[in-house]
This record gives sequence, C-alpha cells and structure tokens, in this order.
Amino acid sequence: MARPGQRQPGTRRTVPRNQRRVRDRDDVISVLARAVREVEAAAQGGRVTPAVRMKFQVVALLVREEHARVRGEGTSSHTHRAEQLKRLDGIGTILARTAVRDPALLALLAGDAVVSDAARSLKRDMLRAAGIEPAPDEVTPTERAAVPATTERRVVPQSVVSRQLANPFLAPDFASARPSAARPRRLAGWELLGPLLSSFERAGGGDPACMALPAPAALRVQGGRELMPHQAQVVAAAASGHRTFLLADEPGLGKTAQALLAAEAASAYPLLVVVPNVVKTNWAREAGLWVPHRAATVIHGDGETIDGFADIVVVNYEVLDRHVGWFGDFGFRGMVVDEAHFIKNKTSQRSQHVLELSERIRSRIAGPLLMALTGTPLINDIEDFRAIWQFLGWIEETKPLAELLDALEETGLTPADPGFYPAARRCVVDLGIGRRRKVAVAADIPARRTADLPVELDEKAGRSIRAAERELARRLVARYESALASRPSGAVVEDIDHGLVRRVARGELKATATTTAGENVFGMMRRIGQAKAGLAADYAAQLARSAGKVVFFAKHVDVMDAAEETFARQGIRFSSIRGDQTPASRQKHIDAFVNDPDVAIAVCSLTAAGVGLNLQVASNIVLAELSWTDAEQTQAIDRSHRIGQTEPVTAWRIIAAQTIDTRIAELIDKKAGLAARALDGSEEEVWSSADVQHEALVALLTDALSASPQARAAAQTGH
Repeated sequence: MARPGQRQPGTRRTVPRNQRRVRDRDDVISVLARAVREVEAAAQGGRVTPAVRMKFQVVALLVREEHARVRGEGTSSHTHRAEQLKRLDGIGTILARTAVRDPALLALLAGDAVVSDAARSLKRDMLRAAGIEPAPDEVTPTERAAVPATTERRVVPQSVVSRQLANPFLAPDFASARPSAARPRRLAGWELLGPLLSSFERAGGGDPACMALPAPAALRVQGGRELMPHQAQVVAAAASGHRTFLLADEPGLGKTAQALLAAEAASAYPLLVVVPNVVKTNWAREAGLWVPHRAATVIHGDGETIDGFADIVVVNYEVLDRHVGWFGDFGFRGMVVDEAHFIKNKTSQRSQHVLELSERIRSRIAGPLLMALTGTPLINDIEDFRAIWQFLGWIEETKPLAELLDALEETGLTPADPGFYPAARRCVVDLGIGRRRKVAVAADIPARRTADLPVELDEKAGRSIRAAERELARRLVARYESALASRPSGAVVEDIDHGLVRRVARGELKATATTTAGENVFGMMRRIGQAKAGLAADYAAQLARSAGKVVFFAKHVDVMDAAEETFARQGIRFSSIRGDQTPASRQKHIDAFVNDPDVAIAVCSLTAAGVGLNLQVASNIVLAELSWTDAEQTQAIDRSHRIGQTEPVTAWRIIAAQTIDTRIAELIDKKAGLAARALDGSEEEVWSSADVQHEALVALLTDALSASPQARAAAQTGH
C-alpha cells in the first residue's frame, strides 16, 4: 500500500498551473516550429489573415530573442548551442519563404513595426505553452486589460444586468424596420462593388466628396458653447432625418461634437461609441461638455465599474470582443466608430465585431444613427472603404444594399456607360459622406506649415550611418550586377536598366523578412532616429524657452526616452504620452500639458498620440522621426492645428543631413494621400507607405549605379 502522500502506481499527479515545472528552453523552439508550419500552410493556401500575420510577427520576434539568448548562453555545450541555432535557422528559412508569398509581412519585421497588445499576449501564450513563464514585469496591468478575450471570456457587467431587469419590456423595433427593396432588374447580373470603388479612384477635377448639407440651424448648446457652421450643418442633417454619415472632415474640425449633437438631434440614445484606447477618456469628457444632461460611461477591461443606465457607452477596440454579446441586446439606437480607418481590414477581429454590432442594431431598430468618423478614411488602398461602407449599411459582402441600389438604378446607367463612374460616386457621396477642409470652412484657424530643419549628426554616429548606407548600396549593386550577368547572351541595356533597379529594390524589401543580418532601410531609419534624438530634443527645448509649449513626436520608445532625459537634465518639465499607459495615467499627462503653464513639452508617441488628442495649446511641433506615410505625419500635426488654435502652427521636421533621411523626406513630400484623390478631387499621384520604402531603395541603388562606371559598363554589355 502506498504511504500517505505517495502517488499510486499508474496515476499522474496534477500540478497547479502556478506551480508547474518550467521545462527546458528547447521546448520554445518546438513551439515555434509548430507555429511557423501553421503560418506556412496558411500562406500556401492563400489564407493570410490578420491572425496569421500576428503569429508570423510573434514567431519572428521569438526567433530573434532565442537566437540572441542561445549565442550568449554560457552554460550549455558548444554542440548543444550549435543544434539549437540550426533549428532556429530552419524556422527563419520558413519565415523567409512565407514572406516571399505575401510581401505585406515585410512591414512586421521593420524596426518600427508596432507590436500590438494582442501580439504581446500571443507571445506570452507561446512561451507558456513551452513551459516558460514570462517575467513578471513583462505583464503589465494595461496589457492584462487589453488581452483580447475569447468567446468564453465575454462578460456582462452587473450594472447591465440591473438595467435589463429594470426594463423587462424593452423590445426591439422589428416592425418598423425597412423591408428590403427588390433588386433593380436593369442592374441584375452586374458586378457593382468594383465599379463603385473605382469611381473614387477616378475622381478628380476638383470635385470634393461631400453630400448636400442643409443650412446650419440655430442650435442652443448647454454651457454657452457654440458650433461652427460646418458642424451645425451635420446636426441639421441628422435633425432632418439623415441617419448614416461617413464624416471625413480633416482632423481638427470637431467631429466629436458633431457626432454627439447629431445623436441628440436624432434621438439616438443610448449611443455606443467605439474608439481607440487613447481617446476614450476624452470622449467621456467631451460628452460632459456638449451633452451634459446625458450620462456617459467608459468601459475599462471587463466593465465592472460602468454605469449600466448611462446614455452613452464608450468602449475601446481592444476590449470590444468581451462585450459584443450584451451590446447586441442593449437597445442601442445609434453607434459611432471613431478613427474608423481602424476597421479597414475586414478580416480582423475588431472589424468583424464592429460589423456584427452594426448589423444587429440595424436589424432591431428602424433608422439607427450610424456614424464613421475619420479624417483619413483611406490609408493604403481604395478597398479601405469597404468595411466603413458595410458598417454604415450601404453595402454587404458582395453587393450594394437597397438604398444604394435604388440610387444607382435611378441614374439610368450601367458600368458599361462612360458616365456611370461620376454618377455612381455621387450616389455613394449622397448616402452620407461629409468631407470638409479647414481652408474652406475654418478660415479663422491660423495657417500651418512644415519646416525642415537639417541637422548634422554626431561625427561617430554620422560615420556609422553613412557606412551602413554604403553597405546597403553595395549589396543592392551586387544583386543588380548578378541579375545582369544571368541574362541571356546578347541582351544589351543602355546606361542603367531602371526596370531591373525597381525589381532589385522590391527583392530587397522581401529579403528584409528573411534575416536581421546586414543593414536594411528600416534598421537605418531607426538608427538615424536614435542619432537625432538629442539634437531634436535640444531644439524642442529652445522652442519651449522662446515660443511656449511644444509637442515632441517620435516613433520609437528609445528616442522618447533620450528626449526626456535631455529635458530632465535641462530642468524642463514635460508630459509623456505613450501607448503603454493606462487611460487615467495618459489623461493625467495630457491635462498637465494643457493646463499647467510650467509643463512646457509633451513627449508623444507618433502611433499612440497621433490621433484623437487636442493639444492646441501648442503651436510648435517637433517631428523627431519621419513617418512612412504622409497621413500619419498630418494626423500628428493636426493635434495642434485644430479648432481652438489661435496661432499659426509650425511643424519642425528634424532631418539628418547627408543620409537617406533627406531622400525619404523628399519622397513623403511628393506623395499625396488617397484621400486627396478620392475625397478632395485631387489629380495628384497616389502613393502608399510601401511605395515610399520601395522608392527610397530605388533612389539609393540608382545613385550608387550612377557613381559606378563599372556597373554602367556591365549594364551596357549585358555582363
């Protein structure tokens, strides 16, 4: 008989999770090997969803970390380390093959790639699956609150249960929902979504995308606040019965106030507001200013502290999945999606939940108010419109819905007719696109300008970065020459083969995903940012002393850290606005900058603070690092250049002289955003962020070849 406490033969002891044994680190490599095979299989099957891309990024991050750990490990034998490195290299090879299938994965390996809270959560889960518990300081309270919930984690806050019990007779208004209209016979069989999207790509000639809006009505707002005429027009449209809006006003024109007062005019309460985490506290504050008689509540985490009887429920995208269940039965009569470009990827979890809620609200309530707010609805592709249009109920997965179909039918045209495209664009715009520019509706907002400030890097840093550029250029030239040498005999190219240059540059971007060895354009831009950090901070400090408050933007945490150290040494008080802060902490820093005259500088993350914040107390902005997109740069500037600004705004862009930084700044300046073409009627060429990265490499290789007689001779002979 077994002694007390002794395990019976043939049984297995269960160890509590928090006491489980940590297994060998080799198990991490096994977990990574399984995960990378799953990613590879998905790519081979053409199913590279956002979840697959996130897993790809996490595997790449862990491979890098494990590679560094194994190389620095001194406790294991040389043979064991060599075996581990060989296995990690095998995983890296699979990552490389996968990235070649889907170039969009390249951005996830850039030095400035954002690692989302969901990716951090997956990384921790993969470590735990290998028996490795993350370090306690890696799991912050903010991350724990932001970890995406599974279906099993969906919650119903107690206050919501109380509301449901207090309103047992609240029923959906199914009877008054609009019946589906018959499909127009003339357009039956036509594929319409493609032409509708194309109609915006073809836009031009100065035709802005803005619905006809009524004259602004006199509107009394509590507290004596006043709306500008363009804001009052949207409220008047809602009062007259319009119920769907893609409010695409340029940043800084007061879309939050328009949405809250449009909901008031449409009697669209209770109102659900879905926002980025960084602005949800500000939304509750704005509600208190514009509709103080409406109680607003903000959901944090599982929502234990929310007011289930509030008229306005504000939730951030990151925890939406936990609450989507009870949201659908709450009886919302309106829904606002702020920074609506966040849902552009229809396969993402956040987009699917937003679209699900919109459909449920539209099926239960007659004429709900649906508003998508974004100053930059198009980031990389005209397809970004699809999710927003679907949220608004204008289209479904494969075709327009009844109201849009009716409007297209009334044009009397089909996609085969030349006049269809401008007419179709107008049909979509009239459903509720509102696009107003500051220059047209807010002439009293002072002008803004972007001024480049070239700086000379520290001698050592400058030499290192220029050497890195030369290494990258040499690698590109070698690839170019190798491609020339592999051509059939007799092929002759005069001077430089620019088509081949572009293919080599594209290949370099793809190759960036295969290895961290050698220099690449993303790593160089990060190093340049680090080298500029002290110079940019010194200039911001000078501005703060001479001109007042300054907003300092950077992309990378280490650049922000270096700037803050500079300000601390110089005795300058600052606020820090970052992505890893709790909403309460972030708002505390924002309030300190806005309200405390002694807080001179706001040090802001370009990704976390570039949207939704009102920092118009400052008229000088320092952009310490370049963005890859013009839209991201403009969003940052518009934190200050907005309603309430009384002085001209200057954005000082710090450029590292004699480096690729200068070339990239020129490329960004040549680039016009998609919104300029699709919404403002611009005829300018449209570029994406990937185009800027590609063109930077094209320019680097072209310059190297122009300075290389040998390469020119090789091109001319075809050898």
